[in-house]
Amino acid sequence: MGILFGGRSTEHDVSITSATTILQAMDPARYTPVLIGVDHDGSWYVAEPDLEFLPEAVLQSREAVASFASLRDGLELLRSEDLRSALNGPLDVVFPIIHGRLGEDGSVQGLLEVADIPYVGTDVKSTALCMDKTLAKAVLRDAGLPVLPSHEGKIHALLDNANSFLDAVERDFDYPVFVKPTNSGSSVGTMKATSRAHLHHGIKEAGRYDLDVMVEPALDPREIECAVLGGHTPQASAPGEVVFESEFYDYEAKYVSDETRLLIPADLDVDKAEELRMQAVEAFCALKCWGMARVDFFIDRGSGSTYINELNTHPGFTEGSMYPRLWEHSGIALPELIDRLVELAHQRHRERRALEVRFRVR
Repeated sequence: MGILFGGRSTEHDVSITSATTILQAMDPARYTPVLIGVDHDGSWYVAEPDLEFLPEAVLQSREAVASFASLRDGLELLRSEDLRSALNGPLDVVFPIIHGRLGEDGSVQGLLEVADIPYVGTDVKSTALCMDKTLAKAVLRDAGLPVLPSHEGKIHALLDNANSFLDAVERDFDYPVFVKPTNSGSSVGTMKATSRAHLHHGIKEAGRYDLDVMVEPALDPREIECAVLGGHTPQASAPGEVVFESEFYDYEAKYVSDETRLLIPADLDVDKAEELRMQAVEAFCALKCWGMARVDFFIDRGSGSTYINELNTHPGFTEGSMYPRLWEHSGIALPELIDRLVELAHQRHRERRALEVRFRVR
């Protein structure tokens, strides 16, 4: 099984940690791990580790690996006899755990689709859709699911003529508001703006990470997360809650702070917990996800209203990540969770291979 990690995104280090956790949890009797690392500059490396070999070494020890020139060349090399010889056979399945841009936006999934290699998780279309917060909101809204209102714009247009956009935001929302890159994760580039000048600065900051920018009204929310697993009949875990000390759930609170706590299960009444589980599955199906996703909710402390914030199709697999811990609480330990995700990858691959590729007149 290939573990594809790293990548050219701001979530590179998180991906390495997730890959480490997956590697250590794999059943050595079932899998021969093949580490495929993508460096910050887009170079690819591959190595077959023993169980003590950690993914960081792939990026640190270039002598121990075969080098890939670029993502563009990756398809040819993945299919080449030279690489297959180095891997001692073709890859049976790939677990892509590249977070963020060029990993969570359908790019890697498209590479694996064309290479005809089974892979864990959601496909090209749905991965890209979930990565784009604006498009995902539209689908969820059409499905009758609750999402926050927002204003979106192209960064180049906003920088050329920001006043009309700022006027529209101020007409519809009171300060504070949140400004964020439309296609990004781990709260990178997200800022809480308390004034027009602050919002203008936040747009520029978000534009460092994406070409599209989104602004939403700020809530005083409880952050609730629910894990979904499955294919045609997905299931949701019990909800968990993230409790943190920072002003909002930013990158530091997610990955650095020792004060962030995960409460599993969340302190919710039975009916509310079941409502969130049902909405998580409905959102998963509306966006045509497969395999896994973490569905993130806001519950406004003032009104009690619930909103779906986003679906993360590449949830973290670090020791402190909510997705594997929610399933562990629900009785599925990480080794079994990996097995199920791999089985779902093979199921989808079989079903797609069974589709007709030649038109026949009946």
